[in-house]
Amino acid sequence: MTAAPHIDVHARQLLAFLSAHRRRISPLLILTHDFPDPDALASAWGLHHLAKAVGIDAHIAYGGVIGRAENRAMVELLRIPVHRLKPSDLRRYAHVALVDTQPRFENNPFPADRRATIVLDQHHPVEDVSADLAIIDTGCGATCVIVAQALLIEGIEIPVTMATAIAYGILSDTLDLYRVTRTDVIQTYLRVLHRCDMRTLAEIQNPPRSRHFFTTLGRSIRTAVVCRRVMVAHLGAVSSPEDVALVADFLLTYEHASWSFCTGRSRGNLHLSLRTGLPDAQASDVLRDVVDDPDEAGGHGGVAGGRIGVGRRTTADQWTALEQTLQTRLAKRLRLPAKAVFRRVFLDT
Repeated sequence: MTAAPHIDVHARQLLAFLSAHRRRISPLLILTHDFPDPDALASAWGLHHLAKAVGIDAHIAYGGVIGRAENRAMVELLRIPVHRLKPSDLRRYAHVALVDTQPRFENNPFPADRRATIVLDQHHPVEDVSADLAIIDTGCGATCVIVAQALLIEGIEIPVTMATAIAYGILSDTLDLYRVTRTDVIQTYLRVLHRCDMRTLAEIQNPPRSRHFFTTLGRSIRTAVVCRRVMVAHLGAVSSPEDVALVADFLLTYEHASWSFCTGRSRGNLHLSLRTGLPDAQASDVLRDVVDDPDEAGGHGGVAGGRIGVGRRTTADQWTALEQTLQTRLAKRLRLPAKAVFRRVFLDT
């Protein structure tokens, strides 16, 4: 584990920018990526708290839905002031902060040709980031670490609920700190942890599960195939893209899996999730090599996701052909033998 000053430096950059431009950039729209995860939610809320502390009127919005049980529990139990993005919001707000995403990424509704006011993210950029302030720390483990450090440096009181959100955001994006490689990340996490509500954190991590949760896992078990240590599941139509990430996480827990890849069809898009348990692997690099357009995929460490626009009039055969093409490319990218065959792994015996 290495020591690095990145978080402290980036936190001070954020503080200086907010202080210097607080009148100009108020009101500020804080926008997460679509279907926000715990890190995105915690980052947005922390930035909202920081902005209010320096006199900036701020509002949090997201695209898509919050469907995963843990994420819904997080918003409901902690009462995070987040709202679905309205069509008029991007026209109404002259200043937008993107958290846990970037302007040209496919996972947010921000116009690709518009300049952002602030970008806070941990993902590798695919090109120069167009923003008045762009803080990209690819080694911080979770974007909310940057915001947490800014709150700590400035001595701004972090409410118990917000500390709980930040702690969960860090844990969820680092596999319970397994992926953390820097001491400054651990130090920030520990300073936040003693402020959080451990009982509520446990409730968020272990929420009641819906029937949909179990039927989705059941479908993944029925469709999963494996070759060497690579597992793949094509779910077909899904009610939420979050189902795809859920299954990718679930399949990676199989004792013989080092990689898991899952796809799901939704509203004319094919959603992709790639996971790996290999500590030095970069799932985002792999997924970008698999898709046609690198802008269609992103991630960090062992987690990657993507979305390919296919169209609502696509036939079943065309969907299947695309899924098989991606599976073949993935096998080649991971250097599986050319004659290797994917086989059903969870068939009854």
